[in-house]
Amino acid sequence: MPKILGQINEETRKRTAKHCKDRNIIIPTFAQLRDPDTIPIAIKNSLASVNLQEINPLNLFRINWKNDISTGLFGSVNYLEIPSTLSGVKARIIGLCGKFFPTGSHKVGAAFDCLVPRLITGEFDPLKHKAVWPSTGNYCRGGAFDCALLDCEAVAVMPEQVSEERFSWLKNIGATIISTPGGEANVKEIYDKCKELEKDPSYFILNQFSELGNALFNYQITGPALYDAFNIAANEKESRIAGFVAGTGSAGSIASADYLKKMFPLLRTTAAEALECPTILCNGFGSHRIEGIGNKQIPWIFNVRNTDSVAAIREEDCLRLLRTFNEIEGKGVLIKNGVEESVAENLSLLGISSICNLLAAIKLAKYFEFSEQDVIFTLFTDSSEMYISRLGQLNRKWGEYSAEQAQIDLEVCLKNQSYDNFLELSYRDKKRIHNLKYFTWVEQQNKSEDELKAQWSKEYWEELFENQIDQIDTAINEFNELVKNS
Repeated sequence: MPKILGQINEETRKRTAKHCKDRNIIIPTFAQLRDPDTIPIAIKNSLASVNLQEINPLNLFRINWKNDISTGLFGSVNYLEIPSTLSGVKARIIGLCGKFFPTGSHKVGAAFDCLVPRLITGEFDPLKHKAVWPSTGNYCRGGAFDCALLDCEAVAVMPEQVSEERFSWLKNIGATIISTPGGEANVKEIYDKCKELEKDPSYFILNQFSELGNALFNYQITGPALYDAFNIAANEKESRIAGFVAGTGSAGSIASADYLKKMFPLLRTTAAEALECPTILCNGFGSHRIEGIGNKQIPWIFNVRNTDSVAAIREEDCLRLLRTFNEIEGKGVLIKNGVEESVAENLSLLGISSICNLLAAIKLAKYFEFSEQDVIFTLFTDSSEMYISRLGQLNRKWGEYSAEQAQIDLEVCLKNQSYDNFLELSYRDKKRIHNLKYFTWVEQQNKSEDELKAQWSKEYWEELFENQIDQIDTAINEFNELVKNS
């Protein structure tokens, strides 16, 4: 069965506690990240004067969905609802906004939950180890930010073709960057580089595709945030959460749907992927430019049995809508088509993979003919600010954006989005997809075949998601006491 906390290394743990005390580092618990109202008042008072992106250990407490940037403290869940005038479907589509996390993406939380259990037990030594963050983008940035707050070394391993903003951000924060061949879909090349690095014991690999803490963060933190947003945005007597959509990527985000299914067991969980690399849809392969969703493998932490459908999205649709949502001409056309100006301005909260999630939500709504009672949740993982260079490249390639082109893109890429390349998964479909893990993880990455078989049972995921959280929070509190007394 899966286990997050390992055995305690007392010597390293004491040394780490001293390291944290010297730097005024306090580790937040899961309970505090889930409900920031429980954060001690002294920490809240100090946070009010700390910028969201500042390299300050207090920002560990801002790894949640409820940051209020106007006060510097906490408020309601940050979300954006996509109106029917834009989506073209009756169902309500609501996305939580990763923009309001430190780094501008919720992946900083996934990285936090991969590192912290190792830190508090002494398995990871911040004075000796370099934390290696293999990713196609935001997880690297999140890990580098966490390392900066904890004052330890970060190494980002990511494909050479991802956006310029990712590289420049990592350089500015002081991370070591190792580029691997290819682009968004070249995940195996990242794994191969990590295998090289781990021959040196100073490199500590924290692979988001296999680190169970990634899924645990989204189940325990993102899941409740989605439910909170539902209670704010909808009346439960009149509405129901009918669907959840997330890009497969590392399969951390999609774990939040497992939480929602406790309250809404008929909820349809949909995995989004690039049509140019349809791994889940048809065991396909290829390359694509929807940054943030990886592919060509099934992540180890993916609870495939709890996934109900897959939607494959054309990369060009995402890139064309990136222009529509961010260029002046595009916003003007949206407003002329009945989209409120405030909504049109807020669409910059959607990065490329967020647009992919939106399009997959539209496919889901059309496939199941959802009504006004139905709410589909998704995650707007990051904003367009990570892709400004992509907009420049698209203008050079396709020409300056015009109102005429914006109208075409709105009609073709969004309003006429249908449920083509959408597959409702049968039991056998799910088993087929689950079995694909064998070739990446057992054959290549030395995972256990017995554990792979165990992952097909609901008990495996219940043990991970439900049965260890109190133990982890107790361990965090004990570590913070050790820090205080060091």
